[in-house]
Amino acid sequence: MIKRVFKAFEYRDFRLMWTGACTSSIGTWMQKLAQSWLVLELSKSSFLLGLDSFLGEIPILMFSLVGGVVADRRDRRHLLIASQLLQMSCAFLLAFLLAFGQVRVWHILTLSFLTGLAQAFGGPAYQALIPRLVRADDLPNAIALNSIQFNLARIIGPVVGGIAMAKLGAAWCFGLNGLSFIAVIVSLLLLHERYTPKETSQSILESMKEGFRFIRRQGAMEPLIALAFFMTMLGVPLIVFLPVFAKDVFLAGANTYSLLLSVSGAGSVTGALLVAAFGHIRQKGKVTLLMLILLGGVMVGFSLSETLWLSCVLLFLGGAALMCCFAMISSLVQLITSDSMRGRVMSVYNVAFRGGMPIGSLATGSLIPLYTAPVVLAANGALLAALGLYFLLVHRRMAAL
Repeated sequence: MIKRVFKAFEYRDFRLMWTGACTSSIGTWMQKLAQSWLVLELSKSSFLLGLDSFLGEIPILMFSLVGGVVADRRDRRHLLIASQLLQMSCAFLLAFLLAFGQVRVWHILTLSFLTGLAQAFGGPAYQALIPRLVRADDLPNAIALNSIQFNLARIIGPVVGGIAMAKLGAAWCFGLNGLSFIAVIVSLLLLHERYTPKETSQSILESMKEGFRFIRRQGAMEPLIALAFFMTMLGVPLIVFLPVFAKDVFLAGANTYSLLLSVSGAGSVTGALLVAAFGHIRQKGKVTLLMLILLGGVMVGFSLSETLWLSCVLLFLGGAALMCCFAMISSLVQLITSDSMRGRVMSVYNVAFRGGMPIGSLATGSLIPLYTAPVVLAANGALLAALGLYFLLVHRRMAAL
């Protein structure tokens, strides 16, 4: 069982990429912790907290399709290195501004946008690179393990970030995040894998259209991409607005926020481990929809809870359900995509998956001052459960996968 769970680690290049990405993700979550708290402290506004998340994600909606075409035409390693360098520069600049007492909310919002721009080009390249590091039958396991590194970082990053904020100050969270990008750059330089794109005379627009035609020809691809969009639009605000629950519901500070983030991350790691162990099961579509319904119910329960320990239990279950959904949808999309189309298809998936985040964050942040965070997040959960039931009982194309 253990060997099956960690099967993808048998591949040298995947181990390198996983280690570098995990190190960088820890730094990213350290920064997320410090940045969310800093925005809330400077502005006292849940709207600006949502706007910060929106500006970090909206470039992915705007530029990911172009990034996918570039990922199919260039060495994906080089594209990823450029993306890491831009994100590193943004982290160091924010650390500098904060250390010298010059930081303003608009600085944070601008740098969030630039970081999102880098991810719009790096994301499709990264997702297109991973399947080339393992055999096709080990791809679901590799995707699940990749999810584990991201969510291990969600546990470790907030804990380390909370300690760094308390002992050293928030500027250290941003500076250490900048240093963490070095790990990814080194791992990319050490990879044996080389992607040689085919020569093409197509324009960028023609290549994008070819990607859309490929998606339409795959019967189940469109519902998968639609589900990814709604899942993140309605589900991810649960994580984005944890500072509001920590402050307004539990009347606590950054340590409680760090605890909530870590519990959610622990649940996500558990969900990813389950997918890594049982990702080969049949009826992946039906299992995904059941997890989506569970996620919606858990969100409603979390929103109504006023007890910290019960909220932590529900948040753990929600993290596990969200990660099961994400890993299985991503696996299904990758498995039915050819390598020559992977950058473009994954860019469309990125637009859906990551594009739902800014829309959901901005909408939720706008509604919270009117209806309170528990009411808005409970409504999100109810809509998610209804969406899962619709795809399970009415639009059954995905349930048949």
